[in-house]
Amino acid sequence: MTRISFQNDAVEIDAAIIAEGLGIAPGQVQSEMRSGRITSVCERGVDADAGTFRLSFREGNRRLRLIVDAGGEVIRRSTLTLADPPAGQEDV
Repeated sequence: MTRISFQNDAVEIDAAIIAEGLGIAPGQVQSEMRSGRITSVCERGVDADAGTFRLSFREGNRRLRLIVDAGGEVIRRSTLTLADPPAGQEDV
């Protein structure tokens, strides 16, 4: 079973993948997404990147980015801890 799949214009991803990348427990993922504390973006590759997708997840100052092919296989994975904005400035 593929842990990432694309069906009916929706992305299904195993919560364990997101949890590992963001450093949280898998059981927290769904509630954190519903509350808006985890945000996500799915981008479809074009031109030279056709057939791939970039999936980005962010919680607080942690970001997980996955580049996957149409079959759900991870091509590239990166995690990043973003710097906190200076006091009084919002993150954009």
